[in-house]
Amino acid sequence: MNLPPKVTPRAFERLSEIGAAEQGQALRVAVEGGGCSGFQYEIKLDAPAGDDLVLEGAGEKVVVDSMSLPFLENAVIDFSEELIGARFTIENPNASSSCGCGTSFSM
Repeated sequence: MNLPPKVTPRAFERLSEIGAAEQGQALRVAVEGGGCSGFQYEIKLDAPAGDDLVLEGAGEKVVVDSMSLPFLENAVIDFSEELIGARFTIENPNASSSCGCGTSFSM
């Protein structure tokens, strides 16, 4: 069974810290062609669109466009803080491989 992506409480907390909803924006997670492994994630603040899947928590929203949704089935969207920096991350069970930067993958 195909399930939509999930968003961790930590990711929603970070969106709240940066005030995304207060600015009328959501975290957009999209998949585009390109990158060193074939596909790449685009993660940015953006206004929700009519055909987006909207995932809500803690008063914040994460949106995924209908074209990207099949690539992100069962994925987990999280926020990570490490020595090398802080960023939103995607754990994608559909990816057969990914590059070291974590923004590019193949299926």
